[in-house]
Amino acid sequence: MSQPSLVPEQAPVFKSRTALLRRLADVVCLPSSRVNAFERAMTADLLVDMLREASHEDRIRVARRLCGLTEVPASLVRLLLRDHVEVAEPLLVDCASLTDSDLLDCARLTDLEHRRLIAMRRGVSEVLCEELIEFDEILVIETLLRNDTARFSNAAVEAVVAATRGDERLAPALLRRPELRPAHAYVLFWWSDADVRRTILQRFAVSREVLQEAAGDVFPLAAAEGWQDPLSRKALQFIERRQRNRAAIDKSPYDSLEAAIAAAQDGLSREVAEEISYLSGLKPMTGAKIFTDPGGEPLAILCKATGLPRQAIRALWRGLRRPETAPDGSVSPALERVLTTYDMIAVDRAQTVLRYWNWSLSSALTPALMRAIRDGDDFELDEYSVPQRAAMLALSKEFGR
Repeated sequence: MSQPSLVPEQAPVFKSRTALLRRLADVVCLPSSRVNAFERAMTADLLVDMLREASHEDRIRVARRLCGLTEVPASLVRLLLRDHVEVAEPLLVDCASLTDSDLLDCARLTDLEHRRLIAMRRGVSEVLCEELIEFDEILVIETLLRNDTARFSNAAVEAVVAATRGDERLAPALLRRPELRPAHAYVLFWWSDADVRRTILQRFAVSREVLQEAAGDVFPLAAAEGWQDPLSRKALQFIERRQRNRAAIDKSPYDSLEAAIAAAQDGLSREVAEEISYLSGLKPMTGAKIFTDPGGEPLAILCKATGLPRQAIRALWRGLRRPETAPDGSVSPALERVLTTYDMIAVDRAQTVLRYWNWSLSSALTPALMRAIRDGDDFELDEYSVPQRAAMLALSKEFGR
């Protein structure tokens, strides 16, 4: 909380007090050629003692006087930054010499408006960003996201991605941050609106051509070893060009993925959804996430990545019992949006998105991760890999009960 003024409402006005406060502030502001460190510290101690009972206006005047100093005495900084926001504001806005220690202390012991002013400062550090985000104040987080000079750590970005689930206003500002990576964006996708989803697909649905060229000679090596190394096998499954699982056809009651899609038109049962998932090279959990998504755009990604035609989207849409037409007989806006998504994204880029979802929503779900999701344990994110952290963010809403 802000430090309350110790001055009574009707405190008497002494000209001598005002003059002395001004003189002490002048001495503190003298260059080092005029006053040594001990003299400055002694003067600062006197000034702190007087400011505790000084008027609100006097404290503001002193704060403004100290803004230009390259080194403000710590005792003065601590007192003034913890004061009412009108007193702290000149220092928070204009004093470039405040340290992270000063600002962290202020953030922890004051209120939202102090933290908003800190978030506006030039060059907010990674550590300070993390501290400010922990308060989960949307206004402060949004201010940080719009501050081009603020520096976000990976942990801070993940925290903001999680915060967007509770407030969609943060997503557009987050998408403009250079620190946002595909790992974050593909998770953010699941609870974003149509505009944010379109931006994510346009910006982060990248080609895997460079990876395919770099790892081209590794595929025969892994095949010669019988694909026994699980780590390289999962990575190569992400990189390879083929999306459909040909081996799954031998075990499936359907002759092809197209046949499974045709069967889904009459009602997408759990069994049919699982077969479509297997035939598409997906784990059932990834397929379930795609089929139950209320927006429908993941259906477009699935169909484009697996080489299915536009009609397949309509078949799945019908099987999910979603309206295909609007009251005026035209195509429903939701279906039209999904068909547009299908048209705008290239096959290889759709495969990148689909495989990242499959990688993060299935292979990452270790027992420890599921336990953390269910129990809401206070764990360190660094203990988990990138796909595990993605799964934590995407699934915690569903399993965190």
